[in-house]
Amino acid sequence: MLLRSLDVRHHELPALAWSFIYFFCLLCGYYVLRPVRDEMGIAGGIANLPWLFTGTFVAMLAAVPLFGWVTARFPRRVMLPAVYWFFIANLLVFYALMQSGVAAAAVAQALFVWVSVFNLFVVSVFWSFMVDLFSNEQGKRLFGVIAGGGSAGALTGPALTASLAVPLGVANLLLVSVLFLTVAVICIYRLLAWDAQPDARLNAVRAGSDEAIGGSIWAGIRAVLGSGYLLGICLYIVLFSLLYTFLYFEQARIVAASIVSGAERTRLFAFIDLAANLLALLLQLLATGRLLAWLGVAGTLVLLPALSVAGFATVGAFPALAVIVAFQIVRRAGEYAIAKPARELLFAVLDRERKYKAKNFIDTVVFRGGDVASGWLLAGLKALGLGVVVLAAAAVPVALAWAALSWLLGRRQEALARARPGGGPV
Repeated sequence: MLLRSLDVRHHELPALAWSFIYFFCLLCGYYVLRPVRDEMGIAGGIANLPWLFTGTFVAMLAAVPLFGWVTARFPRRVMLPAVYWFFIANLLVFYALMQSGVAAAAVAQALFVWVSVFNLFVVSVFWSFMVDLFSNEQGKRLFGVIAGGGSAGALTGPALTASLAVPLGVANLLLVSVLFLTVAVICIYRLLAWDAQPDARLNAVRAGSDEAIGGSIWAGIRAVLGSGYLLGICLYIVLFSLLYTFLYFEQARIVAASIVSGAERTRLFAFIDLAANLLALLLQLLATGRLLAWLGVAGTLVLLPALSVAGFATVGAFPALAVIVAFQIVRRAGEYAIAKPARELLFAVLDRERKYKAKNFIDTVVFRGGDVASGWLLAGLKALGLGVVVLAAAAVPVALAWAALSWLLGRRQEALARARPGGGPV
């Protein structure tokens, strides 16, 4: 009965379970750290947020060629665990530095940047693995449930932070995150073993799945610049970043003005995380797969931009803390439960090199580049005296353009999926 309600085939169940646990541990480990990171951003001064975003972008620029080098030279069974072992080692170094008390302010700023890089990289690698592991047809049925694992982890992480921060201390939370990331690596090994079975994907193309991808470390960048489809995905990401960097900055400004205590601010951020992820989990388990089946990739992708039109119009009319918080919760639930699985399916019709290299470039450099550009643009507009009402009104036509682009990208994906059922180069 459960398999029928989730539309899961019996042979897919092991991979679905390990993917669910993998994403649960990954996001739980991240969300243990996220409330601390957000408080560090405010404690360091809201005016410094554009600089922290810029530092994150510079770190991304340095990391992407390294990831391209690893991807080109090592097979998937080596490359995927290595990425996570690298970040686990980083966390252990931060733990040692925080325990020693050396350069506490600099370590805090570095940790803010590191968490921002870590989040995008490990999640990007996760979804690259998923679109490589499952076919386009399987992704439509299973990605909502798999994303639900992430939401369950994103619910558990803030709850652990809220309950353990005082008795354990901030530094020891890093070790909690290390524990979850280690379990995620175990899940990778189990999924690689499942994929090696003859009947794992049935009719899906499996040739070369255990070989190094090869190619240049810059192949992902060249692939993006040479493809109108991938450039369209980049523009989608930039518009997304523009709209929600504004929302993030406005949330930080209103929270800082309304709540004096750092502990209370951290508690509010944890509440937002919990509420958004609980709503997302319900949508992922009950609605995502059905929406993708009923509306297709194009129709599902349009839902979040349409919600954004209404949300920014409401913020412009009622620019209060409660409105910002409510919009942030609904927006993030829609992103995790609806837009994210649909957006990942855009990559399911690509070849393996693009699934890892081009996707990683888009998910990291383009995403954080959009954050940086948006942050400085908004800082400049604020310096000109433009308030939240004017900026929210200006966000509405941007959201409408985002909706139109989402529809076009979704239709293109559906056409490519029909032409290349097993996935192929764009």
